Amino acid sequence: MRLLILPFFLSLCACYQTSRNCVDYKTGTFYSEVTIDGVLYKSKFKRTEVLQIETYNNKIDSAQLRWINDCEVVFKTINPKNMAEQKDIHLKILTTTDSSYTYEYSYVGEVIKQKGTAYRAD
Repeated sequence: MRLLILPFFLSLCACYQTSRNCVDYKTGTFYSEVTIDGVLYKSKFKRTEVLQIETYNNKIDSAQLRWINDCEVVFKTINPKNMAEQKDIHLKILTTTDSSYTYEYSYVGEVIKQKGTAYRAD
């Protein structure tokens, strides 16, 4: 009986596939939500193929973009004001919907990652 149940569950797992239409999110206007240590952080940003301008806590931050592939990008802050801002950030789009994407990000070379969701604003 167990041998019959196992293939059934494996077939269900094989049919499930997450959507990743990352090209739809390479450019545009978005807002993002990230929860870190129970605190929700929100920001707005506009992205072109090579530049992202973000507003967070009434501060504007700009970064150059280097796309690794359609779903992964590295951000380099244009005018870093401290050591933390000098570190590049790697972002990977994990899943997409018709109006949002879920992503994970970290400083380049670091193992600890944060997750967030960005929503299309335009």
